[in-house]
Amino acid sequence: MSSPAHLYRQAIILFGLVLPVVLGFGFVAICMQTKSKLTESLDTKIEGFNAAEKARKTGMGIEAKIISQRKDIDRWGKLLSGETSSVVTGNLREITEHLPPKEIQMTAFERPSGNGGLGLASAQRSAQIRIAFRGTYRTLQRNFLELETRMPQLVLQELQISRGTTGTVSPLLNVQVSYTAWEN
Repeated sequence: MSSPAHLYRQAIILFGLVLPVVLGFGFVAICMQTKSKLTESLDTKIEGFNAAEKARKTGMGIEAKIISQRKDIDRWGKLLSGETSSVVTGNLREITEHLPPKEIQMTAFERPSGNGGLGLASAQRSAQIRIAFRGTYRTLQRNFLELETRMPQLVLQELQISRGTTGTVSPLLNVQVSYTAWEN
């Protein structure tokens, strides 16, 4: 007769040894795969966080620059929002008050209708202005320097210089300038 231990040996080996080893390997494989996915997910999230942090710091730097230039932006907005011909005449009046009256005189101020010159080549709004002066070289230079410093939106379109009255030796020059003024 066979012993009862021999009858259960196959079941004991199968359920007591092989099945736990297979289940253990399966559990370890599942754990390793899960760890791999979690590590990959963590790396992706760390990269995303680092990119977002870099973008945030860059944005803060740009914002700091913008805040420091807010006064200039407001000043530019104010310069561009005014009616060009009145702003130019107001600035010219202030400038010529500080210059010797015998050395400079505005002889013409005209604002041609419609855009011309550089204004035609751009979608930005602009106005054309023509101004004529009579004066000494140095005083005219100071006048234009001050005007173009106060109004950097002016772009010189045309400049014509001629001597004063003919037949006499005069230190006065006749100057005609055309500007394109960028507007808001």
